[in-house]
Amino acid sequence: MRRRIVIARGGAVNPQEPLGLDSLEQSVTILPMQFKPFLFVILFGFASDIFAEPILKPIFNGKDLAGWKAPKGNEAAGWYKAVDGVLKIQSGPKKKGSILWTKKKYQNFLMEFEFRMGVGRVDSGVHIRTKDQIQIGISGSLNRDMTCSPYIPGKGYPVEAKNIKKLLKPKDWNTMRIQAIGPKYTVWLQGEKVMTYKSASAIKEGPLGLQLHGSRDMSIDYRNLKLTELK
Repeated sequence: MRRRIVIARGGAVNPQEPLGLDSLEQSVTILPMQFKPFLFVILFGFASDIFAEPILKPIFNGKDLAGWKAPKGNEAAGWYKAVDGVLKIQSGPKKKGSILWTKKKYQNFLMEFEFRMGVGRVDSGVHIRTKDQIQIGISGSLNRDMTCSPYIPGKGYPVEAKNIKKLLKPKDWNTMRIQAIGPKYTVWLQGEKVMTYKSASAIKEGPLGLQLHGSRDMSIDYRNLKLTELK
């Protein structure tokens, strides 16, 4: 009878306990040669499950604002409208500020979307479960671009996202990812992680919102808004 011996970093491993990927990578299993190819297949499958790309589902259908709660007066003013797959946000003559909220509330999530700066002094962003916000465009208080940085009521911008000047395309489509797990927010721009922040004012559950800042003559486009809920 052949014994199965597993040697991992830090000493022996209890065969009744599940092994993490780090342990598997460090493990040496004594097996007959004919079984080793099967072991590699199992380990490859295990790693693929861990690093599999999450499936994000559309939260904007590109045709109308189904699933979203438009502010009062939007039908007449047209601040938020769907045009050929694009969610177009445009200030009106009165430059009134507003937020387009999702009807659904979220806890932990990973959100991805594309945005393109429009005309004027763009000041927009994504509200995370109501008040906390990830900025897109020029900050009114700082008078400079703070895209991907968190705006926290009462604190302003406690941290600033990195490499934005290098990554941001002012006149083209940009891809942003926002992950919110509890109070921890992580943001990627063009696939590069640019910001992590733990918010003391984060709430457990709430809708997501796209902001049209008041007192601005501006426009911004969004498309391919997708999301997956996380545990």
